[in-house]
Amino acid sequence: MATNKVVLGAPAAGQAIALDKVQDEVFSTGMMGQGFGLEPVGEEIVAPVAGEITMIAESKHAIGIVTKEGLEVLIHMGIDTVGLHGEPFELAIEVGQQVTAGQKIANMALENIKLAGLQTTIMVLITNSADKLAGLDVEELEVVAGQTVATAYVKAALKKNGKLNYDALADVIIENVGGKENVNNLIHCITRLRFYLKDEKLANDDVLRNTDGVIDVMHASGQYQVVIGNEVTNVFDAVMKKMPALSEQDTPQTAPEDDDRNPVSRAFSSLIGIITGSMSPVVGVIAAAGIIKGLLALLTLPQLGGLLDVKDTAYITVSSIADAAFYFLPILVGFSAAKRLGGDPIVTAVIGGVLTYPQLVDWGKNFKDMFSIGGFEFQFLNYTYSIFPMILAAYLAKKLGDWLKKVLPNYLQMIFNPLITVLVVSVVTLVITGPIIQGAANGIADFINWLVHVSGWAGGLLIGGFYQLLVIFGLHWGVVPLVAQQLSASGQSSLNAIISVTMVSQGAAVLAVAIKSRKNDMKSLGIAAAISAFCGVTEPAIYGINLRYRKVFISGLIGSAVGGFITGLMHGTMFGFTGSLIGFPSFFNPAQPTELTSFYAFLFSSVAALVISFLVTWFWGYNDEMEMGKKVEKKKRPS
Repeated sequence: MATNKVVLGAPAAGQAIALDKVQDEVFSTGMMGQGFGLEPVGEEIVAPVAGEITMIAESKHAIGIVTKEGLEVLIHMGIDTVGLHGEPFELAIEVGQQVTAGQKIANMALENIKLAGLQTTIMVLITNSADKLAGLDVEELEVVAGQTVATAYVKAALKKNGKLNYDALADVIIENVGGKENVNNLIHCITRLRFYLKDEKLANDDVLRNTDGVIDVMHASGQYQVVIGNEVTNVFDAVMKKMPALSEQDTPQTAPEDDDRNPVSRAFSSLIGIITGSMSPVVGVIAAAGIIKGLLALLTLPQLGGLLDVKDTAYITVSSIADAAFYFLPILVGFSAAKRLGGDPIVTAVIGGVLTYPQLVDWGKNFKDMFSIGGFEFQFLNYTYSIFPMILAAYLAKKLGDWLKKVLPNYLQMIFNPLITVLVVSVVTLVITGPIIQGAANGIADFINWLVHVSGWAGGLLIGGFYQLLVIFGLHWGVVPLVAQQLSASGQSSLNAIISVTMVSQGAAVLAVAIKSRKNDMKSLGIAAAISAFCGVTEPAIYGINLRYRKVFISGLIGSAVGGFITGLMHGTMFGFTGSLIGFPSFFNPAQPTELTSFYAFLFSSVAALVISFLVTWFWGYNDEMEMGKKVEKKKRPS
């Protein structure tokens, strides 16, 4: 049992009911705290929890118990029975006494209460619910005294010395995704734990959504996603520490559930899931590499005195460090894709190594002929920076490897399975699938760049205004490879320049909330989310505050539409992967350091997005009197 879980028993025999069915508004509306009601048939009253008796009403109708977890539990016997001056009640405890769950604490004369024309309903309430509870599960059923009725989840258990207790949070998450036995596998991206569950119906969304340290919960791309924010790596490590067997296994493939959608929609969702699982582990690495490249470009600017020269040993060395993530991207993507698909990561990484082998890369840059058939020339291509050919190669390697496991004798498996898989899939990728996919991907990337340049302000306005909507449904993962493809094909991405300003605007919107609000929790969450957005990760802002106050999210969209308009109007582009404010070095052209058009586009569009999003949020999007909405329910998969 997780240390944050407290079981509440029935205070007497009878029918347990939900609190909102109690016929008294003070209790049914939750004004006194969360809890449950009980229509008693027995007169013996027992303690629903263990703890210390801290309060006994002068009229004996109410008893208070404080548990070791700090829950203040009130047992209120009957409705309006305070006027009976204690006559129907006989107490068996006193203030300061320690009691155990199920121990007798009082007797309640039901007939006397009924003769007075009053209701005998007993309420068990946690009066400090707002401060202590992450969630409360209540069952409505016939019970005997002491039988479990509710389970409370205590937020205080998730804090240690004022900081998030990762081990305690991991316990809560594991328990509320259905337990260890319900988890097939787990990966994480920049902000989310991405569970592959056997049965998503066993997960408790409401408890997780109300748990300290959890921003939101989503069902998307065949994954059960728990949005954590910037602490995701620490929480992931804590969860994996408690489930070490997961690190030794691959993600099993499960058949998509029958969700009444057409095959095309389901296939698209599965594709997004594969792209997500393949790309999310490597996004942080290529983002970091992009920042390094941008900083190098910045240091070569003549305006800064040319602190570095592109021919310097230091420049070449650091540039090589940054280039490695992109140069060997097929190996990284192949490894993570194999983990996602349940294939052999090492074998697939070797296939990625084939695509990035220096001799083949040189031939690819020069389009060296492999052979010709019927006048059709087959040429080598350069696959560094590529993504889509490797994802398909990982899929082919998985299928071929599984087939070989069935047909090859056991004593040949160790050598001949990887031998045949590497050889066949590498050749198929180099000769057939690679050129087709790479050509299509390059064409799409070039078309998007051309469209943005040609449409100018119109493309910027539309993409800037609506891109963050893709983030809500996880569809932005389908755009990430296109950005990488643009960077590999032309060294720049006008699409990424517009995406960058959408991050700034959502950060500005949540920053306005943090500054304007007088609520301490809103300030701390808003500032942290704004910093995250300005560093290129908008999920904490979107799911933590902006979407829950819809006008805040819309305010951010308005600012990003204006920012995208300016970027498109000035034909701004990016020469690196990392966006938002932290990605400013990516707007310097490494090939022409003195050409600052894109940097000025970034500067003007970012300032506009900041100011407009902030002001619209301040004057229209938020005030402390607004009621926070429920977190947005997500579709089981994006479609």
